[in-house]
Amino acid sequence: MQIETVRFQNRLYIAHLDGKRMQKKNVTSRTSDLGFRAFIVHLILDSKVEQALELLSKEFKVTVPKIQVGLPRSHGSVRGCYTSRNQTICVINGDVLKDPFVVLHEFYHHVRTSSVDKKHRGTEKYANVFAEEFIAAYRSLSSIQRTKE
Repeated sequence: MQIETVRFQNRLYIAHLDGKRMQKKNVTSRTSDLGFRAFIVHLILDSKVEQALELLSKEFKVTVPKIQVGLPRSHGSVRGCYTSRNQTICVINGDVLKDPFVVLHEFYHHVRTSSVDKKHRGTEKYANVFAEEFIAAYRSLSSIQRTKE
């Protein structure tokens, strides 16, 4: 699949906690939001998770999280989790690494905890929305590619 990226200033928003109210933090993106998001999902589906996480980390100006197959003992029935202590995205098995929803959901938690105090600041609802936006961009561009062919 070939995805064209357009270079212009675009804005991404990450909700962050400031006391008890939610505010939006402005993050500048160098690439087309839609194209970038679709490309990230494409990489994950193509088993290039490390490359996707490197690009995401560069885009959101955070360190690259580690990846671990196998969950910590305290996370029994989930498909993935993020541990801020060692900045690791853990998944239940290798097949889950090809699931963009899980990888992006956990990356959201990485972005939200990449602060000085390493406290968990993201909610599941916002992590779900974050992942769903990337998948929607991929589906949107995939349908455009199919109609051109």
